[in-house]
Amino acid sequence: MNGRRQLAYTVLLCLAGAGLALFAATRTWAVDVVTRPEPLPDLRTPRTGGDLLPWLPPLAVVGLAGSGAIVATRGWARRWVGVLLLLVGLGVAAGGAYGLGETTAWALACVAGGLALAGGGALTALRGPSWPAMGTRYERAARRPADDPTAAWDALDRGEDPTVS
Repeated sequence: MNGRRQLAYTVLLCLAGAGLALFAATRTWAVDVVTRPEPLPDLRTPRTGGDLLPWLPPLAVVGLAGSGAIVATRGWARRWVGVLLLLVGLGVAAGGAYGLGETTAWALACVAGGLALAGGGALTALRGPSWPAMGTRYERAARRPADDPTAAWDALDRGEDPTVS
């Protein structure tokens, strides 16, 4: 598989994993029930994964942002983004695993999303520097003497037309 295709699949894997984890963290993981005397109904309070583990949704958002950073970086910076995504994915998976004992299947979906994110991060850390980078048209060009605003005035002082190349 060529580098562009690996890059695209890895970014999609990271996006899917982080998106699944974020979605699962915002679903109801548990329902607290408080029994009340008759004739009052029981009091039910749904709790999402974010209610149980407040750091889980922001960590998944970091995974989404890191997925975009894979495309925007290159070389060693891309490798460090991969390591960051690996750690974020493992953190998300650990949060989902923590909720598996007493909650619904959304915690399992969070584990799956975290593992997918960690896998994409590991792949980026291992192979990322060899993948193609964004074109140089997205980088700021080095300032040339012709782009220097004082150079145009100096040319006028010498009697030259700076607009003629």
